[in-house]
This record gives sequence, C-alpha cells and structure tokens, in this order.
Amino acid sequence: MSLEQDNLFPGRYWHLLGDGRIQCDVCPRYCRLREGQRGMCFVRARENDGIVLTTYGRSSGFCIDPIEKKPLNHFLPGSSVLSFGTAGCNLACKFCQNWDMSKSREMDTLADQASPEQIARAASKLGCRSVAFTYNDPVIFLEYAVDVAKACRAVGIKSVAVTAGYMCEEPRKEFYRHMDAANVDLKAFSEGFYKNICAGDLGNVLDTLCYLKHETDVWFEITTLLIPGENDSDQELESLTQWVVDNLGHEVPIHFTAFHPDWKMMNHPSTPPETLTRARDIAVKNGIHYAYTGNVHDERGGSTYCPKCGKRLIGRDWYKMTAWNMTEDGRCVACGASCAGVFDERPGDWGAKRVMVRMAEFA
Repeated sequence: MSLEQDNLFPGRYWHLLGDGRIQCDVCPRYCRLREGQRGMCFVRARENDGIVLTTYGRSSGFCIDPIEKKPLNHFLPGSSVLSFGTAGCNLACKFCQNWDMSKSREMDTLADQASPEQIARAASKLGCRSVAFTYNDPVIFLEYAVDVAKACRAVGIKSVAVTAGYMCEEPRKEFYRHMDAANVDLKAFSEGFYKNICAGDLGNVLDTLCYLKHETDVWFEITTLLIPGENDSDQELESLTQWVVDNLGHEVPIHFTAFHPDWKMMNHPSTPPETLTRARDIAVKNGIHYAYTGNVHDERGGSTYCPKCGKRLIGRDWYKMTAWNMTEDGRCVACGASCAGVFDERPGDWGAKRVMVRMAEFA
C-alpha cells in the first residue's frame, strides 16, 4: 500500500518484533504490521520502519456545539465547544452511530485541514471555552490531539476527549496529561458484548475509568448507549451502576442514551424512553448522584438535582438550560451542598444551536 509522504506524521508507542513486523502499542489491539500495512483503525500505518499517523492535521469537519451534547453536564454548563474528529476507529461496534466517519476509508481525501495553532485560534475567536475530539476516537489520532490540546492550553482553551477508553497504559498517561475533561463510552458491562459486538474487551475500558478517577484531575462523565435486548437488562444495569459506585464513587455522572438502528444493527428497535428512565432509576437507587437520560425529550431525566436536598440545580430541556439554582462556587442555593463538576460563576447561554465552521477563515 502506498502512502502519501506529505500526509504522514511520526507515531509514538510502537516496537519492532523479532519477525520483522512492527507492533503498534497505542491500543490493546496491538496491530502487527509489515511495511505499507495499516492497522485496524486504518489511520495508523507502518512506513519506513516506523508507525505513522496518516490523518495528522486533517478533520472530517468542524462545528460549534453545546458542551452538553458531548455529553458533559457538569463541565462549564451552557458553554460552546469547537468539535471535530478525523476518520477511522480502533473498535468495530456494529451499532456505530458515526459509522460514516469512524469507518471511512475515503475520508482522507475529503477532510478539512487545520494546524493545532489554527484550531486554538479559531476556538478563541469564536468564543468557545473548549475544543472536543469527538465523532471518532481521539485515541487513534493521539499525536494530533495532544498537539491541539497543547496549543489550546496556551491560550486558555480547555480540551475534551469523547472516547471509548480503549487504549494502553503508557499512551493513556500522555494523552490525559493534556485533557481537561472526558466522556468515556462504557458500551456495556459484559465481556461478551465487547467481544462479539465491539471486537474489544471490557477490562481495559474499566482500567481507563479507574485511571481517570484515581490518577488524574480530569473531569469525566460516562455514557452508556442502551440497545434493546443487548445491554439493557436489570441485572446488567445493576452490575454496571454498582461497579461505578464501588470503584469511581457516587459523583461520577452517567448518561443513559437511546439507540437508533444504524450500520450493522438495523434489525434492532430503537430504545423506548421508559428503558432509559428505568436505567436512571436503578443508578439512583444504587447511589449514583447524577444520572441522566439522553437522546430523548425528558426534562426530568436531563436535569441535575442536589444529592442532599433534591432541589433541581440545573434544568435542561434537550440542550437548552431552563433553570440554574447554584451559587457562584457551585453549591445548592437551598441547602449549600456542593455539586460535583467544573463550573463558572454563571452558566453559559449557547443553548441548543449548532454552527458549522470553516477552518480556512482562521489560517
């Protein structure tokens, strides 16, 4: 396979094997490549006796979103985030709802281009408080994401990773040194689901969650997409939420979101809203302070409540904020209890709108 030299960026985290192949050590897939071969993610390849990233500086497009869409409900609520992704993925989820980007094999020729400094400059000029690596997993474009995060931090812009958390220990340490927040997609709570539907493993994702909680200051939230008949049983939801409380604590927010038929799971029905409510109720029963429903119209399930007195702290209708009952230092106005998260003195007012951005304007 021939690769265009102008598009290659030296990769990190690989080593030479005794049989002449090179092993990529970014994620637990450990792709072993001969010259010219690409890994399962498609964007990391072997070239000139090393691993290169083939999507550095190129994106599937940029847009401004509400931070709640990532979803992050406790990180600078109401603010706007400059969002982008690239192409490829290191998992093979049959239900992927961004499959046109994550599974693309042609995106390289269609992508927008932007340097890390250009992205940071655009976020600053557009009034975004943060930049999000999303749509596909930033684990596979680690070098680009880290450089963007460094450029953003230099001008006071935060960095957000939307990720499946499927990565190796050493790159994980480097990656999260430069992140301010993350939403980790905990796809299910069974090894069978990860193996048969995602071609991955649950244990590594749990390791990432524990690492974030106990070894970093990164604010993070969890999302689980509930697929009827696959990962939505009471037993699995009990096990998942109990594990979160036992290993991560009561204050890590979790979002239960609705599946719609897509890609290779067109034969499954959409998630009924009552399934999300049931999951939220199980989470609250098991001690999770901040549990949410997503991808459905549910103001009650999308709002934040004080874990001490039950007062509604932040009201949300989809991505529109309808109430704010916290003090400037993030406490309940009724009882004074602290709300976990990263808050400004007052919420933003971006709302539910989405704006496409052309990076050429910020060259």
